[in-house]
Amino acid sequence: MPQEYQLATQRFDAFLADSGDALGLATRNQTYIVVQAVLLAFRRRLGPDEVLVFADALPAVLRAIFVAGWTASEHSADFPARDALEAEVRALRPDHNFAPHGSIALVAATLRRHADGDRFDKAMAKLSPDARTFWEHGHGVEGSGAGGAQR
Repeated sequence: MPQEYQLATQRFDAFLADSGDALGLATRNQTYIVVQAVLLAFRRRLGPDEVLVFADALPAVLRAIFVAGWTASEHSADFPARDALEAEVRALRPDHNFAPHGSIALVAATLRRHADGDRFDKAMAKLSPDARTFWEHGHGVEGSGAGGAQR
């Protein structure tokens, strides 16, 4: 059995703990919702081939979360301004979502620390500039398709 699968739960637990610390959240459930919301906001902007490329770069449990419920026809729009993406993150399960401002940047930085760097970089090289910007420390550039600067 590949080590990636043998250690999947421990690696996900470590990612979730780090994400919760970065986001300043108190529970695993709060953290999970924010992580899921960030992944879904990103996934909605990708075509089918891009979804598969990115999924392959994620650790096993995050990959499962990223593709769960996905259909090839899901692609909805290009990357809007960062504030619109942040609002979309907060809109998932709004009664239980405690996403702080800057959630995308915080999850992006944590994901970069927990993903296989080479694999992640190879996947990023195959995606659009806006998609790459989404994960580059979560920062967008004001006026770009990837969103506004973080405050």
